[in-house]
Amino acid sequence: MSIKAVFHKPWIWSFLGAGLVWLATVAFTRGHGGGDVVTAALSFATFTVIVGIGQMFVITTGPGNVDLSIPANIALSGVVAMKVMGVDNAMLPVGILAALGSGLGVGIFNYGLIRVLRIPPIIATLSASFIVLSTAIALSHGIKIKPPPMLASFTTMQVYGVPVLALFAVALALLMSLVLNRTIYGRSVLGIGQNMRAAWLSGIKVERIRFATYVLSAVLASLCGVVLAGFSGGAALNMGEEYLLASIAVVVIGGTAVAGGKANIAGIWGAALFLFLLVTMLNTFGASAGIRLIMTGLIIVAVITVAGGDEQK
Repeated sequence: MSIKAVFHKPWIWSFLGAGLVWLATVAFTRGHGGGDVVTAALSFATFTVIVGIGQMFVITTGPGNVDLSIPANIALSGVVAMKVMGVDNAMLPVGILAALGSGLGVGIFNYGLIRVLRIPPIIATLSASFIVLSTAIALSHGIKIKPPPMLASFTTMQVYGVPVLALFAVALALLMSLVLNRTIYGRSVLGIGQNMRAAWLSGIKVERIRFATYVLSAVLASLCGVVLAGFSGGAALNMGEEYLLASIAVVVIGGTAVAGGKANIAGIWGAALFLFLLVTMLNTFGASAGIRLIMTGLIIVAVITVAGGDEQK
């Protein structure tokens, strides 16, 4: 593959952006802490990648499809998992299954609102998030619930400076890439996003695929809730807040078409690293909170514009 061909790949821009902001940070600190920044980026990007993959499948099914219940789902699944585990390593498998079951229920509820009540996905998933978060509040009573030692150790473990959790997320990304590109389900998702009516006329069970996609997004968000609770020292009601916009931003920056029908999983990793490293760079430069938000927004818009250049041609 030629260099020119590589630069026509939509995912390359997210990795280039991540590399540039890392170099700027290292240059400003005169080479100090460059490796630590990469390790931290891999750790924190993992959670965005997990929810970003689910969001990508939803967005790929076409305009208007988006899952805004992800933050509340993360909070609920974290609370459910921690309460079931009860700081007991032996209950770890049961707690994970309970959390995934919670995510499954959220996905079914989301699609029920969309299909049965004919509510637009944006409104349906946003409305569902209030109910989901209220359930989490009722279960946790607003108290942070600690994880079992084994879960906490796994989510913070490193091998030669590489977080084990990041390796897990890479394996998940490879698996979902195979699902997207090599299975009937994945090709159906792409087909629906390109032209829903044509997909239906060709025999694709459109509503079954959309149902499976919203369930997939919810289950991945619940998985994120479990590992995030282990990593952060417990389940908290606000631990999913930053993933509302982040899950959408990494999809768009990573090269997935907002109009649907075109998806890119590799780009999600690059975009997640870019977002974390961008905030790290601005913090290193000593930018105030307001300046950080403005600069982050402007830089994200610039990257999306450059990455989407080929799509507009």
